[in-house]
Amino acid sequence: MTARVSQLTDIKGIGPRLAEQLQALNIFNLTDWFFHLPFRYEDRSRITPIGGLQPMRPAVIQGEVRAASVVFGKRRSLLVKLQDHSGTVSLRFYHFSAAQKQQFSTGNIIRCYGEPRRGASGLELYHPEYQLLEEGLDAPLEALLTPVYPATDGISQQRLRILHEQSLTLLRQQQVDLNDLLPADWLQQWQLPTLEQALLFLHQPPADTQLSTLEDGKHPAQKRLILEELLAHQLSLHRLRAQVQAHQAPALADEQSLKQQLLAQLPFTPTGAQQRVVSEIAGDLSKPYPMLRLVQGDVGSGKTLVAALAACQALAAGYQVALMAPTEILAEQHLHNLSGWFEPLGIACGWLAGKVKGKARQQALTDIANGAVRLVVGTHALFQDDVEFENLGLVIVDEQHRFGVHQRLSLREKGRQQGLSPHQLIMTATPIPRTLAMSAYADLDTSVIDELPPGRSPITTVAISDQRRDEVIGRVDGACREGRQAYWVCTLIEESEALQCQAAENTAEELREALPHLRIGLVHGRMKPAEKANLMAAFKAHELDLLVATTVIEVGVDVPNASLMIIENPERLGLAQLHQLRGRVGRGAAKSHCVLLYKAPLSLTSKQRLQVMRDSQDGFYIAEQDLQIRGPGELLGTRQTGLQMLRIADLQRDGDLLPQVRTMAEQIWQHHPEAVEPLIRRWLGDAERFASV
Repeated sequence: MTARVSQLTDIKGIGPRLAEQLQALNIFNLTDWFFHLPFRYEDRSRITPIGGLQPMRPAVIQGEVRAASVVFGKRRSLLVKLQDHSGTVSLRFYHFSAAQKQQFSTGNIIRCYGEPRRGASGLELYHPEYQLLEEGLDAPLEALLTPVYPATDGISQQRLRILHEQSLTLLRQQQVDLNDLLPADWLQQWQLPTLEQALLFLHQPPADTQLSTLEDGKHPAQKRLILEELLAHQLSLHRLRAQVQAHQAPALADEQSLKQQLLAQLPFTPTGAQQRVVSEIAGDLSKPYPMLRLVQGDVGSGKTLVAALAACQALAAGYQVALMAPTEILAEQHLHNLSGWFEPLGIACGWLAGKVKGKARQQALTDIANGAVRLVVGTHALFQDDVEFENLGLVIVDEQHRFGVHQRLSLREKGRQQGLSPHQLIMTATPIPRTLAMSAYADLDTSVIDELPPGRSPITTVAISDQRRDEVIGRVDGACREGRQAYWVCTLIEESEALQCQAAENTAEELREALPHLRIGLVHGRMKPAEKANLMAAFKAHELDLLVATTVIEVGVDVPNASLMIIENPERLGLAQLHQLRGRVGRGAAKSHCVLLYKAPLSLTSKQRLQVMRDSQDGFYIAEQDLQIRGPGELLGTRQTGLQMLRIADLQRDGDLLPQVRTMAEQIWQHHPEAVEPLIRRWLGDAERFASV
């Protein structure tokens, strides 16, 4: 009986040194090796007549050498003329030996593979792979498409192909432990190949396979592996959710009186969408296990009020609430709104951020620990070790994608009194395309506030080259003379906050000179929180006409009288961020405008982005476009999504499979629990990103 193969070095030709080199390709074990798939294929199964060659279309050709000579141009090269019944083509080699030159004697028959390009002598193949054919003997052509693998220094394609061929033979002989983890009836139901069939096919597709189907990721063998990979990611999030929900949480009764008192203070009534989302949250909070809910709402849809009404339910039941925001300016804005609503009702609000130091910090920590403060607002300072709560019942996280999953879950640990975990409400104003929400946030229930409050006016967006800067300054002057206010946002390509602030200072100076009669304020990230807060308050009170700012004002600033926004260098920002910034205007009844002041010339991508901004104000449409232009990693801040670890699947291409993946995940979870762990391990390995949470 043949010995079974269980590790990489059991494959003939892979010794310890090569095994170590393969780690550069993320190949650590036998499973990784079989899942190291070609990223493209070459068709070497048919000979193309020389007369039928097309530029940039790789092909196999065969012909007779008519001439070969060394040519001296900028670089010395060997130029070979090859002819068949249909025409002549040149082969050009910049690196060649005397022995090689000998092989190209006139009359020799050569078969070669390469990509024709236009060169000095018409179509040329540069450094093609070639073989010399013996007279009268015709070498067989490839019967399969030729795989091209992701490679690394010191390991050639040829070597990878030979090693894969050996390992595939072992797979065919059933000598490899590679279990099919999907139930057999699924394969019939969804017409999918077995794991072995899929791997054998993708490493060695038959020559008659449609190359375009493989390039588009649409072949059933690819679909089989894509589904399995997305399923593993989905299951890892299911497992995270199960781990969280295995804990008990306080079951909070939906007591209405505090909510009613809060609503009675407001000059408006919540929209239907806000009311719907509040009742979804209330249902979750009344259960004895932790709520995990994501609330998505476009800029200005009223998420803060939804959060406040959720907080009422925890506060009325005697629990504390913590709200965490990614920046001090946003956290301050929340504190301002919430204390305005809750302090008149006798509920003390506290504040904790990195800049709160010394005695003030000590006092804040004491008040949080003894429960004197019922509602705490802060930045990531809230989950530092020395922060203790008396009885934390609800954690609200704003702009979740700015925090890692670990950070969000470490705040959960703060509430583990009497064995209870707090409920979690996650809010975002970055609308997440459905495909991404289904995969990156599969551990969360999702609510969408899909209605803007009445009285918000549409925003007209125009893109103008900065060569017309004077006109734009004139436009700002006009708006302010009519009693409106404006923002001028400075962005810089460098990440450096210092340079951003410098740019904003220079712009403010330039605008003060051009518009001496206007009251102009400046706000940037390096100012003290109190300074920033005073400036924002002055702008809100219309003591300033124009606010020059860096992107710190992206979130949380609400000035209904501001109706004009200028964004400099918008081509340097992502669509989501542009949409967030634009959402600072259009908050009142006046007609609002946003000017994208770009530097010409624009790249194609930048043109696409600015066009999307001009065409739409729908955050979800904009997010879908952002996903297409930038990909999922950047949109969500990839580090914490795990989506950059996808090996075979591609969320943009395969998003339509996600509903099927969700169904599969639920079925595996219920009916085949034994497959959950092996599937996660196969696809996520040690990187299973929540294992340590």
